[in-house]
Amino acid sequence: MKFEHKPVLLQEVLENLNIQPDGIYVDGTLGGGGHAFKVLARLGEGGRLIGIDQDEDAIAASTDRLAPFGDKVTIVHDNFEHIGDVLGALGIEQVNGILLDLGVSSYQLDNPQRGFTYRTDAPLDMRMDQSSAVTAAEIVNSYPVDALTRILRDYGEEKCAARIAQAIVRRREVSPITTTGELSRIVHESIPARMRDRGGNPDKRTFQALRIACNRELDVLADSLDTMIDLLAPGGRLCVITFHSLEDRIVKNAFRTNENPCTCPPEFPVCVCGKVPKGRVISRKGIVPGEEELGENRRAASARLRVFEKAF
Repeated sequence: MKFEHKPVLLQEVLENLNIQPDGIYVDGTLGGGGHAFKVLARLGEGGRLIGIDQDEDAIAASTDRLAPFGDKVTIVHDNFEHIGDVLGALGIEQVNGILLDLGVSSYQLDNPQRGFTYRTDAPLDMRMDQSSAVTAAEIVNSYPVDALTRILRDYGEEKCAARIAQAIVRRREVSPITTTGELSRIVHESIPARMRDRGGNPDKRTFQALRIACNRELDVLADSLDTMIDLLAPGGRLCVITFHSLEDRIVKNAFRTNENPCTCPPEFPVCVCGKVPKGRVISRKGIVPGEEELGENRRAASARLRVFEKAF
């Protein structure tokens, strides 16, 4: 299956990265290279892009797509949580911009063998990094009921989390749950009929929760943002595209804290904690797709871009 992923908020990303022709940029979620291609096209002599992705299929696709740019691009198979190590190994201390396009790609969703979708019966996998040991099947077949409940509640915002978790445990006592179809049937049987059609397909919440847990998505994001801001050169920008409220809340709070890190009580007349702002938030409410993009790409509907600029 060909790796295709239409980059969301493309023009908004290019504008907000404030690309300098001789700058160094990082695409921490390279995917098929859609955003990266356009960034590279704006770079001149001395400009460079480092592309990072944990998905080997994405690495193969982007390597082919970005080949015309030669040594302007360096592609690394890794998770963006290791961005400091990746740049250190390349002898890079600071960069002019970093992009994260979070969530699951169209290719991952549309390829049934990757196990991300509930629309096709396939192996229950959900790993973005296929060399990882933990699959969604391992989670549903080995985690205790309270851990499953927490995952579904916290990562999927599922109101019937406990019912679904209990049903999973009962079902796996008979035989292991190994396919997306089996999991989908358990979800539907666990949710009362009166609640089943509220808020779209109920599978979406459970599958999102397991995907996030399987790939440690929220923990990786929360642990990486401060490091990324520290790696920016003065005036450099960090652009993050989120697709659900859990991600967006983490990004918004991290940006706010880096803009105003003071921990002094509000009644103090002057700051005594000594914590200095690292920069400023460019987009207070975030940037969302326009009507034209929404008409062309329905998967952009939940996208939101937030931007942080390092202090000069």
